Amino acid sequence: MAFIDEAKFFVKAGDGGNGCLSFRREKFVPKGGPDGGDGGDGGSVIIEASRKLASLLDFRFKSHFLAQNGTPGRGKRMYGRKGESFTLYVPLGSILKDVETGEVLAELLQEGDRFLAAKGGEGGKGNVHFATAQNRAPRIATKGQEGEERWLRIELKLLADIGLIGLPNAGKSTLLSKLSAANPKVAPYPFTTLEPQLGVMNLPDSGAYIIADIPGLIEGAHTGAGLGHKFLRHIERTQILLHVIDASSPEEQPLQEYRTLENELRVYNDELMDRQRLVVLNKIDLLEDEQRLAALQELFFKAEGVRPLAISALTGQGLAQLQEALGEMLTEREA
Repeated sequence: MAFIDEAKFFVKAGDGGNGCLSFRREKFVPKGGPDGGDGGDGGSVIIEASRKLASLLDFRFKSHFLAQNGTPGRGKRMYGRKGESFTLYVPLGSILKDVETGEVLAELLQEGDRFLAAKGGEGGKGNVHFATAQNRAPRIATKGQEGEERWLRIELKLLADIGLIGLPNAGKSTLLSKLSAANPKVAPYPFTTLEPQLGVMNLPDSGAYIIADIPGLIEGAHTGAGLGHKFLRHIERTQILLHVIDASSPEEQPLQEYRTLENELRVYNDELMDRQRLVVLNKIDLLEDEQRLAALQELFFKAEGVRPLAISALTGQGLAQLQEALGEMLTEREA
């Protein structure tokens, strides 16, 4: 199933029903007077956040969303029925923008957050409202107002507790599959992951947390290079950033990969540097000896003041320590 994180769509609220021009006509009731009822109000289009959705896939198949029109008023002071409003459900983390101006209209972050995308038109007035002492038989009734309509753009920023970031082929998808029940595509070549993947990590003493696997970043991603730039915005709402570094890379390349990731995050959004971050050296099963691992950890500490955890997502080595560290960080954040 494709992951859709942006879409353009049209909303049209219902038109108000016309007011009725009518006069009372009954036997033995001469000059019964006006009795035209009002038209019903048009329905509105409402956008509501729901945790049951994870992507904007529905927008691939439908892009026009309409509410019902109000019905016209009738004689005998019968009012028209109101049009039924239409509720469009979107995932948590959706941002709504006006297509023409680019203005951000709403951010729907919590379950049940709502936004009135298009207001229904007011129903017209029947001629019963226009009777006066001077004009007892008014032949006036107003038309219903047209409902609002406009084009909107929706963008999705994933709401995740932990975001896996790293260069292509760092082993993020394998790590996601081991930390959660997710089943992402895993293959021995770069850019295997072309769209964000979500999984739920269950920690015995802490609860369940959402992990997002972000497609591999490369140098210059913030300017549009590679695939990562399209999904960098998903990192903005991630609470903890988990740097996944390929420890099997030669010489000091793992350190350079870490610096590349840090620089891309800094240039894209400087506020990301304030997030909690954890660095892991993955694929330690491919290292020739433990001395190489010790040298890498020492290199990171001396150069960046970081003590990375050593893991092998493939064999499971070090994953228990990683989960324990993540649990402590998540618990501190919630305290």
